[in-house]
Amino acid sequence: MQGSVEFSAVTKTYGPIRALADFTHRFGSGRVHALMGKNGSGKSTLIKILAGAILPTAGDFRLNGVPAHFTCPRDALAAGIVTVHQELSLVPGLSVAENIFLGRLSRRRLGPVSVIDWPRVHADAARLLTEMDIGDIDPGQPVSDLSVGQQQTVEIVKAMSFEPAVLLLDEPTSALAAREVDHLFALVRRLRARGVTILYITHRLNELFEIADTCTVLRDGHLVGAIEMADATPEIIVEMMFGDVAKARRPARRGAVADDPVLSVRGLSRRGVFENISFDLHRGEILGFAGMLGAGRTEVLRAIFGADPLDGGTIVLDGVPVQGPTPRRMKELGLGYTPENRKEVGLVQQLSIHDNLCLASLGRIAPRGMTSRRRERPHVARQIRDLAIKAADPLLPVSSLSGGNQQKVVIGNWLNTGPKVMFFDEPSRGVDIQAKQQIFEIMWAEASRGVSSIFVSSEPEELLDVADRILVLRHGRGVAEVAPGETTLAQLFRICMEGHP
Repeated sequence: MQGSVEFSAVTKTYGPIRALADFTHRFGSGRVHALMGKNGSGKSTLIKILAGAILPTAGDFRLNGVPAHFTCPRDALAAGIVTVHQELSLVPGLSVAENIFLGRLSRRRLGPVSVIDWPRVHADAARLLTEMDIGDIDPGQPVSDLSVGQQQTVEIVKAMSFEPAVLLLDEPTSALAAREVDHLFALVRRLRARGVTILYITHRLNELFEIADTCTVLRDGHLVGAIEMADATPEIIVEMMFGDVAKARRPARRGAVADDPVLSVRGLSRRGVFENISFDLHRGEILGFAGMLGAGRTEVLRAIFGADPLDGGTIVLDGVPVQGPTPRRMKELGLGYTPENRKEVGLVQQLSIHDNLCLASLGRIAPRGMTSRRRERPHVARQIRDLAIKAADPLLPVSSLSGGNQQKVVIGNWLNTGPKVMFFDEPSRGVDIQAKQQIFEIMWAEASRGVSSIFVSSEPEELLDVADRILVLRHGRGVAEVAPGETTLAQLFRICMEGHP
């Protein structure tokens, strides 16, 4: 099974915009090729062309030396090219097995008719899960019952079921726990040994040195160059991606974090999910939530916001005790929430950038229930300006933006409500280094204005860089509180793993 890919002057334009310009490069078989570049650099465009999702405006490519022309994803699949996209494409109401073999369920004869062979479907799915050493997912379990990380794992298993010659991985580890990442890398190495060509998109530089053989960098639709990982350093790759980009630094505070808490939580519990969570969030403070996948970080935020039920505990927001919180009530009290899954929960993909920036604040923009583009326009313009959202036209669908700019729209939507408290749940997931730094700068700027934040991240180094204080959760319980300035990355990671300093 081999699948070298060679591009020749491949170009993709959208009107005057050149998403990809004269891309010429060869990806050899039996190697893992990291594809790097900031959001909007052309990586996804290149992947979509190879996957048959879009047609190039000019140029061509060859698969194993043979000219290839795909008019749809089915053509790419038939040629052995399989894609695992960053955004999940599973059907929540179907089982794991049904999603893995969607559109190609095994069948058997039953008299004169053909019926689905469910025992075989579940057995084949169980075999694939076993091969990836995934024992905590039942083939018959509905996908809607799985965590985001488990759903990403199912996406990868689904791709493996096609036995690909070329595997395109777009941010496959963004929602995976460390153990799941190890399993994925082990599988990638096995495929590499069989001659599979692997194009691997990630924004996590540390992953490149663990799994990649080469790194190919795009910038503004152009090929910057390619480098063997044996000759690369993080500094070299960042320079190729951005030029000379300084790391965002926490600005000096004009004063200490206020003593008075704006949010107080005591004994918060939800049976089987988290237990006895207590903390204070002070005015102008950024409180980090650390923990491994499944620690309960997101679940605590959702419960405080009123999206999930509570079994016990008290919540006081800006001096107001809240019984039975609901999203509407919490928003009225000044709480904003940017969720971890921006595609399905944070944005309405079919609506425009303009509309998505106004969704949460319509009651504020139009208190009498009547709104208009003219009334909304100043709120939209302010967020586009202040958050540096790269939007050619605010009336274009929000889906036309890069991942980093979509994340800024999610944030801007809630900042338009004038919040006192913001929940940032994995705000840097799936965005490039530059966009990530811009998001951190937004958080610091809001803190300087007195807005308090809870910041959830699966990257401990981000919490140490951004947060004023870090609460560590493990198995649904708060196990430690640490000060970033007095804690090393190794110490924080060990607490997350072991549950004690």
